[in-house]
Amino acid sequence: MAYRYPYLDPHQTRINEPTAWQQELANAIESIFAKGAHELGDLIAGLNASRVRPPEGAQWTEQTFIAAMRELGA
Repeated sequence: MAYRYPYLDPHQTRINEPTAWQQELANAIESIFAKGAHELGDLIAGLNASRVRPPEGAQWTEQTFIAAMRELGA
């Protein structure tokens, strides 16, 4: 068994594999930041331009994003 330095495991606190929606959200957020977003408003605008919607299906707002992050434990 190969030694893995424990502090470099990005999933060390993960209990389950991410759902398809969680993975799509993570990919969208990563893409938005890669395009230069730095502020929450920029992130929200980028999410609304993507195909990823909040669980209830509406447009993203700062409140729905913060609530989703709290629920996901991020």
